[in-house]
Amino acid sequence: MPETDLKQQLAERFREVNGDHPMTDTDDAYVSAQFVALEELCAVHGRDADAVRRLMLGQHLPLPGYLRSDGAEMVPADLFALADEAGGVELLEAWFTAHWADPVTGKAEWNAYLSGQYVCLHSVTPAAIQRKDYLTTAISAAANEPDAGSAQWSEQLHALVDELDTLEPAFTAYDRLRFGGPTSRDTCIDAMRARFPRP
Repeated sequence: MPETDLKQQLAERFREVNGDHPMTDTDDAYVSAQFVALEELCAVHGRDADAVRRLMLGQHLPLPGYLRSDGAEMVPADLFALADEAGGVELLEAWFTAHWADPVTGKAEWNAYLSGQYVCLHSVTPAAIQRKDYLTTAISAAANEPDAGSAQWSEQLHALVDELDTLEPAFTAYDRLRFGGPTSRDTCIDAMRARFPRP
C-alpha cells in the first residue's frame, strides 16, 4: 500500500477517535515541543514509518497523540519503549494488560492506550496510568473528607496535586475540544490550587 494511502488511513482513523477539530498555531507549537513526528522518530530508531502505521492501524501500537495542522503524525518520543520492554510488539498487549488484576479493566486500559489519547502523561506506562488514576480519584474526593481545610489535610492534598503535576504535561486548547471539556490538569491541579491555596 502506498505511503500516502497509509497516512490518509491513519489520519481518518485519528479523526474517527478524536473528532475533526482544528489545530491552531499555538496547538502546533505545543505539540512540536512535547512530541516528535513519526517519520523523524522512525528514522532515529531505524524503523520503517509505513510498517509502524500498519501496526497502529492493526491495533498493535497506539495512534498518534496529535495530527499537526501540516499533517505530521505526532507521537511520544518513547513510542517504542513499552513494546521493547514487553519483548516485542506481538507480546505488548498481554504484557500491558497483565498490570491490572481485573482483565476487563486491563482490556479497557489497553483500548485507551491504543487510542493515542494518553497525552495526559509525560510517559505512558501502566504504572503511570495507575498512579494518575489513583491521584485524580484522591484529589477529586479530598474536598468531601471530614477534616477538609485542616493543616494536615491541606499538606496531604498539595502533596497529591504536586505529584500529579509532575506526571502531566500542560495540555493545549485542542485537547479541551476533543475531550469535550476541561482536562484533569484543569480540574485536579489548577482548580484545586486556586480553591485551596497553600496555607
